[in-house]
Amino acid sequence: MEQVIVAGGCFWCTEAVYRDVLGVSDVESGYIGGTSENPTYREVCSGNTGHAEAVRVTFNPEIVRLGDILDIFFATHDPTQLNRQGNDVGTQYRSAIFPLDDRQKAEAEAAIERAQANHDQPVVTTIEGPATWYPAEDYHQEYWEGDGQRNPYCVATIPPKLQKLRKSFADRVKPQ
Repeated sequence: MEQVIVAGGCFWCTEAVYRDVLGVSDVESGYIGGTSENPTYREVCSGNTGHAEAVRVTFNPEIVRLGDILDIFFATHDPTQLNRQGNDVGTQYRSAIFPLDDRQKAEAEAAIERAQANHDQPVVTTIEGPATWYPAEDYHQEYWEGDGQRNPYCVATIPPKLQKLRKSFADRVKPQ
């Protein structure tokens, strides 16, 4: 098994996407890339800690390659928006990859190049780290499967991301 950490705006949305990908065994929402230890959701949302909302994806590289995981990341959020995703504004919603080693860093650089070919605007996704990972509070884990179904923001933003995943990466999606 391998892990990769990506930040693509709201972690609820990113987590929901990766839970549907073949070969992914776990997705954990959390915080990374900031200055304080053990930040809370409220602290991260203030924009004062420097952390990004992110997900740590655990996957089987024999089923899904890291390159595919990163291509899905770029296809299911807007990597051309600096420090925001839609109405979520602030550095905590930045587009970033936090490679765990030099090989992941090289894969991230290659994925950014592939993503740039699909966008007219510059891809602003950063490669950051090393940085300490902090799991988000329990109520953020598997959010879409629970409270997210009743959250108007999630209902408006997550289904289109899942549709794009199923359309663009049909061979990488778990059966419904």
